[in-house]
Amino acid sequence: AAQRLPEAQTLKGLGAAPAGPRRHWIALVLIAAGALLAVAPPVFGVPVAAYVSVGLLLVGGITALPGLIALVYDRLAPAVRSRLLPMLAVERARRMRDTAAIAVSGVVASLSLAVALTVMVASFRDSVTRWLDVVLPADLYLRSTPPGGASGSNALADDRAGAFAPGLVRAITRLPGVARVETTRTRTVSLDAAQPAVAVLARSFAGEAAKSLPLVGDALPVPPGQVGIYVSEAMVDLYGARPGTVFAPLSKAFGAAAPAGAAPVALFFVAGVWRDYVRQFGSVVLDARDFERLTGDRSASELSLWLSPGAAEAQVQAAVRGLVGRQRQETPVAGAITADTADATDATRVGGDGSADGSAPSPAGDTLAFASTAQLRATSLRIFDRSFAVTYWLQAVAIAIGLFGVAASFSAQVLARRKEFGLLAHLGFTRRQVLAVVAGEGAAWTAIGAAAGLALGLAVAVVLVYVVNPQSFHWSMDLHLPWARLLALCAAVVAAGTGTAWLAGRAAGGHDAVLAVKEDW
Repeated sequence: AAQRLPEAQTLKGLGAAPAGPRRHWIALVLIAAGALLAVAPPVFGVPVAAYVSVGLLLVGGITALPGLIALVYDRLAPAVRSRLLPMLAVERARRMRDTAAIAVSGVVASLSLAVALTVMVASFRDSVTRWLDVVLPADLYLRSTPPGGASGSNALADDRAGAFAPGLVRAITRLPGVARVETTRTRTVSLDAAQPAVAVLARSFAGEAAKSLPLVGDALPVPPGQVGIYVSEAMVDLYGARPGTVFAPLSKAFGAAAPAGAAPVALFFVAGVWRDYVRQFGSVVLDARDFERLTGDRSASELSLWLSPGAAEAQVQAAVRGLVGRQRQETPVAGAITADTADATDATRVGGDGSADGSAPSPAGDTLAFASTAQLRATSLRIFDRSFAVTYWLQAVAIAIGLFGVAASFSAQVLARRKEFGLLAHLGFTRRQVLAVVAGEGAAWTAIGAAAGLALGLAVAVVLVYVVNPQSFHWSMDLHLPWARLLALCAAVVAAGTGTAWLAGRAAGGHDAVLAVKEDW
């Protein structure tokens, strides 16, 4: 631009940089390239193309600002011709579109990233909230010591210590105030030495398994003679366990862990994919009856309790602790229900009618961990909000940096436009009116910047939600747009930009500006 200045006129203070050719195709190419890169696969598990896509979208959007300013204010100008101060602000915005684009580019970049982060965090939180509604259907949850670590071989890790024996589960079901009990058995298996262990969850579903899991898509019917499993999204990305296929690695793991005389390992059919926001590296869910038939293990590591209407949660917890404590005291061998004493202990202590297959040591009453649905939800969301609290500070810092750019641009323009403001003063403009013109220009520029930042932010949010998160963490989420928060953010940026321009132009109507007109006399 400096090279294009006319020398003679510039030396006299009359020159201005001629407007360059409008190259709107550059912005279109950048935005199109960003859209194409957004659908590219990750590189070594890192969404490199998606990150480049975000950068191209931002640069392309900023490049398109002069065209956007012309598109909007060329049509708005006729509507304000009868009002002097708005006319001056709009005319300068549309005739100095390149300068305006430079001034608000920082605001556009910072606001777009703030909008993208806001949408991503809101989408994640909304998805987690609805996910909790599905995975926490019971009133009370009970577990003993956590399951053990992963096995080093391609077999199910035998972590029965601290599990609930079948007789104890039946006794808890018959306690006053307990309407229904469902069990979950968690085991771990290493399917790939280069990947962390995968969790295998055996659940006793009261109805259809598909209705008890937050599935992504519809569940498929399981072919006869095969065992239906539901895999998390990470299993699809890391192990290729796609719906409608047979997952052979799991069959090998169950075959290695099957006891002598157990049923032959069937083929595991992937009947559906579910969202698992707890286990990032994969999990598999199958019916507890299939798990018991294949492994002989009938114990449970977690119980889900539905309480009877009017039952007191505290009383149920005390009854369960008392039951478990009595069983531990009466069990001859360190609280373990062995195969030899299973029938006697079930009949005399817990009133069961079956054996404790797989002889699992019973948990002590003081090692039980109870949690209600409300507690689990509140704890999960509190951890989520604490984890993402820093993003709100980052948004504020980014927008502040963008506003510093607006302040610097307007301050420089005020110094360069002293003659213009002096002429307005000679024409009868008051200092307040001159400041109103400057503030109007700031409002006009930052309004375009806010609109562009909102649009670019939504585009970047789509990339973050649908590309970056699945490729980085192997889970998906639904897009949720918090419109009230987004519009409030844009309005705050416009107000701050207007105030910044007003502060930068406070010296525009001063005495020096009036005297600056003498330089042309």
